[in-house]
Amino acid sequence: MFPWLSSLIWLPIVGGVAVLAIGRIARSDSVRWVALSVSVLTFVLSMIVYGIFDTTTADFQLAEHAVWVDAFNVNYSVGIDGISLPLILLTTFLTVLVVIAGWRVIQYRISHYLAAFLLLEGLMIGVFSALDAVLFYIFWEGMLIPMFLIIGIWGGENRVYATIKFFLYTLLGSLLMLVAFLYLYNVSESSFSIVNWHALPIAHTAQILLFIAFFSAFAVKVPMVPVHTWLPDAHVEAPTGGSVILAAVMLKMGAYGFLRFTLPILPDASRTLAGVIIALSLIAIVYIALVALAQTDMKKLIAYSSISHMGFVTLGFFVFNTHGIEGGIVQMISHGFISGALFLCVGVLYDRLHSRKLETYGGVAHRMPVFAALMMIFTLANVGLPGTSGFVGEVLVIIGAFQESAIYAAIAALTLILGAAYTLRMYKRVIYGKIVNEAVSTLTDLNIQEKITLSVLAILVLLLGVWPFPLLEMMHPSVEHLISQISISKL
Repeated sequence: MFPWLSSLIWLPIVGGVAVLAIGRIARSDSVRWVALSVSVLTFVLSMIVYGIFDTTTADFQLAEHAVWVDAFNVNYSVGIDGISLPLILLTTFLTVLVVIAGWRVIQYRISHYLAAFLLLEGLMIGVFSALDAVLFYIFWEGMLIPMFLIIGIWGGENRVYATIKFFLYTLLGSLLMLVAFLYLYNVSESSFSIVNWHALPIAHTAQILLFIAFFSAFAVKVPMVPVHTWLPDAHVEAPTGGSVILAAVMLKMGAYGFLRFTLPILPDASRTLAGVIIALSLIAIVYIALVALAQTDMKKLIAYSSISHMGFVTLGFFVFNTHGIEGGIVQMISHGFISGALFLCVGVLYDRLHSRKLETYGGVAHRMPVFAALMMIFTLANVGLPGTSGFVGEVLVIIGAFQESAIYAAIAALTLILGAAYTLRMYKRVIYGKIVNEAVSTLTDLNIQEKITLSVLAILVLLLGVWPFPLLEMMHPSVEHLISQISISKL
């Protein structure tokens, strides 16, 4: 059988190395075209994988297995199910858009910039595909390096502070996850197989401790309150492409970790501590939305909005029903499109006036009508307007939360009001009104690269909003299987 998953993982990694080598001898345009070709080919491969994926089973598919370190039973083992495939498709799709979006914007070390994103793409796909814990950990930690460089080299004035904070938060949290892996290796008769760990009988006290270890890694990555403070700094300082991938894909890895490790391996601890996770999720939904309402920097506002919306994801996961978990996964994909698009919109304005402050703008619609129309779609999607992807995930999570508690659902529903408040406020101040800043009168509308990236995202946001069936069909068997695992006690 053709190694589809290995091709998806290693093609962008090898392509990134090739881009670095070509960048030493060729012109920048050649480097851009090579990077675009690699990213498009990777996306095409992911669509082929989607085409041959069987949506009727919860089994891991297209699995590949090879002995890696025989002495410690470490294997190169990869496979995908209906939970990991949507995230892989999101990763490959957005990488293409990031390459296009940086086509003319990035002029400094262009080969290094594009290579970093290709390497990051391969490592992220590896995280979503790995079925061996050591392999998962290597990909999980490895992807910090390209993002560290992306923020640290092409970021803003305070990029060093933001990069170190991002690196330390995520690295320190992951060290406890490694300890959890070693414990599970010992109690599973020397196996690093994630699938085998799903069947382990683990005492309740040990489950609680393992839950805390996993939580330290995944909560930081989501990020959940109170370990969320690294995200606004990282977003503000990151270049536009870095913000897109950080918000649209890397945040989803923490949520993916809960689905792949915490819920199926530690069901009793998950049920015991579900109240804590739900409380933290509701705090993120409401409190962080209020924090977003106070922001004057557009990137910070969208960053805090991401934390609030990711609270919906973790809330959906820990109400332990089909609507909640499927809604959380839909919200992950939808948020990937919407947050990525909003950061691209901010990047469009920043590239022209070099300011992210709300007070800099006003009356942009007079000079950029096409941009204003596209940004309106993403703004309404972020609010959760019916007919957009933002509505589907949020309403499913609210339904799932209501099945658990009407109070949970009522609090979660507040985000629809608060989200409208801070998002529409930003749109109104930037797009509408009179032109009071002379610099705004010099703005020009979208160029061809910007039209391509934003138009494609707008189509997907609307398509997922009116036809979410393919996504729900893909994940449903895996979600049902996960719920059956949670319901089985392992005491």
